[in-house]
Amino acid sequence: MIHSSLTAGAPREPDLPPYQVVLAETDWRSLQTAFGNGECLPEVLARLLEPDPKVQVTALSELSELVGHQNTIYEATAPVATYVAGILTHPATMTLRPYRSVPIRATLLNWLASMVYDASDDFVDRVGQYFPGFLAPGTLVAGFRDLRPMLYRAVAPFLQDSHEAVRDAACLAALILAEHPALAQHRDHLAVHARRILDTSSDAPDRRIAWKALEAWGHDVSEIEPSQEEPWDCGPHSDGRGDLEPPF
Repeated sequence: MIHSSLTAGAPREPDLPPYQVVLAETDWRSLQTAFGNGECLPEVLARLLEPDPKVQVTALSELSELVGHQNTIYEATAPVATYVAGILTHPATMTLRPYRSVPIRATLLNWLASMVYDASDDFVDRVGQYFPGFLAPGTLVAGFRDLRPMLYRAVAPFLQDSHEAVRDAACLAALILAEHPALAQHRDHLAVHARRILDTSSDAPDRRIAWKALEAWGHDVSEIEPSQEEPWDCGPHSDGRGDLEPPF
């Protein structure tokens, strides 16, 4: 198993299908995106494995608009997230981003964290106040939330990555995914990583994710001042295209 702290006989998270299978066997044309059907998605997804990091991040930005526009879960969101999770171990994800020297892998993990936050307990509770039935069985959001154990299995190995940006991004994604009841066995282990985020990160949204996870899991966070949050600006750090340009 991924974590040595797991007890013998603990349930195993399901494996992801190979990303090549997701790409080849998904009927993309039949799936809704924010801007029509998903027939363009195979080409965009393939660009994530290009050797040019600008091409990779541009593709990821396009995916954010197509399957995550306005914090919405679309029919194509689940297979796209599954593909992104499936390529995390690919050598192309170790390409360094221009001007930052951060692996693309960290960017992919931050993107996954942002996607899964849009189906998190916190977010759906907020939206559900205005749209009853938002989380009803059979809805796109409910179906996407069912993927959390599988996505967690892809993310968890990077909690011990040698690069700090990758570790932090994996932590944020894992903390959100671990809201799923089937992942409760991992929470004590993840609490250590959440504390590390609180000790080292100055990013307010990231700190809120860590603080709320610890609070929800019964940890004493009274000595930690929670970051002030805006009602609709409380998700994990977004890692988009803007910082591809050199600073001025």
